[in-house]
Amino acid sequence: MARAVAIIGVGQTKHGRREDVNYVELAYEAVKAALEDASISPEDIEAVTHSSMPSAMEGINAAHLYLSGAMAALDRPLMHIATCGSTGMSVAHSAFYHVASGLFDVVMAVGTEKMFESDPQGTMNTVAEPFFQRPFIPGAPGIFSMQAIQYAHRYNLPDERVREAAARISVNHHDNALDNPYAHIRMKITVEDVLKSRIIAYPTRLMDVCPSSDGACAVIFASEEKAKRFPKKAAWVKGLGYAGDEAFFGDSDKVVWESAIIAAKEAYKMAGITNPRKEFDVAEVYNPFTYQELIFYECFGFCDFGEGCKLVEDGVVLRGGELPCTPSGGVLCTNPIGATGLIRVGEAALQVTGRAGERQIPGARTALAHAMGGMDQLNGIMIIGSQL
Repeated sequence: MARAVAIIGVGQTKHGRREDVNYVELAYEAVKAALEDASISPEDIEAVTHSSMPSAMEGINAAHLYLSGAMAALDRPLMHIATCGSTGMSVAHSAFYHVASGLFDVVMAVGTEKMFESDPQGTMNTVAEPFFQRPFIPGAPGIFSMQAIQYAHRYNLPDERVREAAARISVNHHDNALDNPYAHIRMKITVEDVLKSRIIAYPTRLMDVCPSSDGACAVIFASEEKAKRFPKKAAWVKGLGYAGDEAFFGDSDKVVWESAIIAAKEAYKMAGITNPRKEFDVAEVYNPFTYQELIFYECFGFCDFGEGCKLVEDGVVLRGGELPCTPSGGVLCTNPIGATGLIRVGEAALQVTGRAGERQIPGARTALAHAMGGMDQLNGIMIIGSQL
């Protein structure tokens, strides 16, 4: 039987265009913060899992080896993981299983990215299969814009209604990011600003799109026995799920999205969640594009299918609502891809331990953290609670 696993430390950098540090220094910044947060030393770390994007985007081959000294990974087992946007969640799952299995007692997951020193869009342009899909999918904006159109057509939703709901999501997350000292994009905007921003790939506009960010995050996982020895209040991993579907974009339903639904069901079953809208106090939903978040609300059971816009219109998922989503500002305001999903886990852990600062949701006890990746095909979830 798997052992209980706690999160005992969270550290992240200030994200953005980090020309003040090199890649090694950036990773060290997050690792040092996580160790200090947990009140432990590098000697307490038994193994390290690292996540970043493929080498083409990194501009560095085998980045985990390049960063090993900064990650306290010298003379320790070190694993590297890359699953595109879901990379940060994949590395969190890996660290969890290393501890839950009994193989190690304390494992640090580290996610890093130095996107301003590489070519993220150039790499993204080559993600799609080259003969049939690539001419129609110019990188991530093309993929997610087709998904947005599919969503509106599926439920015969007026274009203006979907666009305004997406704009309200953007405004909400940008408002939230103003309370997050680590966020990359921190600015006050209005619904009108979003709707008038330039089109990237219809219907997606500039303020519907996440940035490219430099940044790093580290999260320390520990066994129950170890966690109780350390002074910091622990967050507990209650459930997790991960699923993928077809590599060809057109071969799977991206509205009633099977991999998102399966990942949620697996995590809910493990955590004993039966009514997610009522049982979660906060959710860190992976939101690189505003329209996609509407789909996740439905796939995660926050509302019925086709009612994502209503959830926004009723204020349920906004700050102060019944189920506030992404109080950190999320991917829409900060996106160092290799670290982004791990940031969702770290933010959820901070929420349930009451340590999220100005972005804290009062009384948060149970949180959902999520990440999506691959060719719009992978979804991972981790549920984190304040109690064992």
